[in-house]
Amino acid sequence: MDNALVIGLMSGTSLDGLDLCACEFKNIGTSIEFNIIITETIPYSEEWRKTLNNAVHLSGEKLTKLHHDLGEYFGKATLDFIRRNQLAPALISSHGHTVFHQPHKGFTLQIGAGANIAAITGIDTVCDFRTKDIALGGQGAPLVPIGDQYLFSNYEACLNLGGIANISYSQNQKRIAFDICPVNMALNYYAEKLNLSYDNKGQIAASGKVKEDLLNQLNHLNFYLETGPKSLGKEWFEKYFLPIVTDYENENNAEIADILCTLVEHIAIQHSLIFSSSKIKGPVLVTGGGALNDFLISRIISNSETKIYIPDVDVINYKEALIFAFLGWLYCENKTNTLSSATGAQKDSIGGALYKGL
Repeated sequence: MDNALVIGLMSGTSLDGLDLCACEFKNIGTSIEFNIIITETIPYSEEWRKTLNNAVHLSGEKLTKLHHDLGEYFGKATLDFIRRNQLAPALISSHGHTVFHQPHKGFTLQIGAGANIAAITGIDTVCDFRTKDIALGGQGAPLVPIGDQYLFSNYEACLNLGGIANISYSQNQKRIAFDICPVNMALNYYAEKLNLSYDNKGQIAASGKVKEDLLNQLNHLNFYLETGPKSLGKEWFEKYFLPIVTDYENENNAEIADILCTLVEHIAIQHSLIFSSSKIKGPVLVTGGGALNDFLISRIISNSETKIYIPDVDVINYKEALIFAFLGWLYCENKTNTLSSATGAQKDSIGGALYKGL
């Protein structure tokens, strides 16, 4: 698989769209080099956004149909991407779209059938990366740390500000990783109340004021007291996080700008606590949509002495798609692609399921 073209697919919890990253990997001694060839995000239509947002409430029959419909959508989108850019990939590696993630109950579900992707494109497709780790007693997340370890080893830590923030760093010769708090999942929820997909550069949040009562309630959520490998999902956000914010909003007739400002401050404080407790001085590579939120970045910097680094836009926007391409590449190389030190599983593993193309 050295120098073979791999296409990584990522559909995140912030529902921005389908990220596609065509890239190559090469073994260089004990390290691995990558080269991003071309990237693209295909925004979800409003209909797809609503459908995926509501997927958690569907019946078994309707969810199964959505799993296959989304796989067909992914397959057609990827085939179009391949043809338009005259690519010849050896592999497609798809994260899918998370509907359920409840590792404490022993299950997770990422929809977007890999069989459909392979059938439509005629290209070998690896998917379903999380379930084996959960079967081994792990969280099934985060999976990105192995990519951080091999592809971005020149940074003390790697921070992804996506729908949910997660961080990874080396400690005692092991890669430690965990989810920190909701980010775009929360910020976009309130931006949508203003008929916006997101708060561009955090301008609305920057115009608001921090509501200390709300901030205090959020900072005392039990999740933040947990130690060891831990992960968050939409279910936790809807059950524990969102009710605190909506109750405060309704009881105080709060302005959306003030809610957004408070959410940003909450996110910044949680990051500062992690940097401090983990003794992370930097540089920290910051990626994900939140890296483009100028106000959020400014508050993270103001709340911490840790040095952060914002890379070029391709790495910001496509690091997760790049790393899931890498996980698929490792799968085909028969190499470990899931670290138990990050997930809490019984052992490292090679996660994923392969569907052969034509």
